[in-house]
Amino acid sequence: MTEPSARPVALITGASRGIGEAIARALADTHHVLIGGRDEAAVNAVVESLPSAEPWVCELTGDLAPLPERLDVLVHSAGLEAFGTVEETDRAEWIRLFDVNVFAVAELTRQALPALRAARGLVVAINSGAGFAAGPGLSAYAGSKFALRALTDALREEERANGVRVSSVHPGRTDTAMQERLTEAYGQEYDAGRHLAPEDVAAAVRTVVDLPERGTIESLSVRPARK
Repeated sequence: MTEPSARPVALITGASRGIGEAIARALADTHHVLIGGRDEAAVNAVVESLPSAEPWVCELTGDLAPLPERLDVLVHSAGLEAFGTVEETDRAEWIRLFDVNVFAVAELTRQALPALRAARGLVVAINSGAGFAAGPGLSAYAGSKFALRALTDALREEERANGVRVSSVHPGRTDTAMQERLTEAYGQEYDAGRHLAPEDVAAAVRTVVDLPERGTIESLSVRPARK
């Protein structure tokens, strides 16, 4: 794995599209970016469009790709959504969501901790408004996001003495394919003008990253201006 010494290194999961890709582009002017994703072609397309980047292709619930010895920023942007009442949602669906949204985050973070400690780095978890409040039909999804918030809260306190900062970013409705699917599940009309753009979330993450290391934005909620 190449690591240009002139640039800090950032790994973003789910970076081949949507919010993850927007975050990668927001960091690309100052960081060497590892583009995380499962689709090698999609990952490589993003890599080729950035000034200093490389692919990090793997299935997050399987064997992880090698990590650098020093990692300045780790952004957990990959995730799954689901819509269904408790009655409609079986055990396999709960496990599927928690495996990607929580367990994979914990395992990647665990493996990355030596590199993060070496850099006195930053972990950013892209959570959701559903990590604060659960609506009907979102029990499994919101449950995984509540658990992700608990994970990041605990990690923050565990790593304080090691110089690793931890931030939880909670976007509201964002114009992504996932939001389109959720809106359709609710039987509502989709209006992109009432949503954040992925670039808005990326700008919030950029603010978290740019804060001097003496401080941490521990939790950040980003909401659409329109109802």
